[in-house]
Amino acid sequence: MAGIEPYENALDAIPGAHPYPRSSRYHDAEIGVHRLRDGTEVRYAKRRLLPPLEAARGESAPHTVNSGERPDLLAQRYFGDPGQWWQLADANPVLDPQELTEEAGRVIEIPHAGGFPAPGDRYA
Repeated sequence: MAGIEPYENALDAIPGAHPYPRSSRYHDAEIGVHRLRDGTEVRYAKRRLLPPLEAARGESAPHTVNSGERPDLLAQRYFGDPGQWWQLADANPVLDPQELTEEAGRVIEIPHAGGFPAPGDRYA
């Protein structure tokens, strides 16, 4: 279909438009552009850098995991949205989010509303 621009090019025409919704962990990520040899532009979300966990203390509250809890259920309880499980993963030193709740009695950190500050804001 000639004359139709790809989705990402249409977003470029809208000031302030971002390809990720506000609830996404990538919403505030900078969008990079990689050019292939043939000139094709490939857009991607640049790496998200988080503050060191030690520095983030005080920006969260502890939660003792109960049997049967899951990251999505905790996200629903604390943030009102099960899709926000990634905030729990960001606040705790785990590679797999399921590790957060696989052991009853484990204490995990629940970030306060608004999440952690951007690296350049406070922990640079």
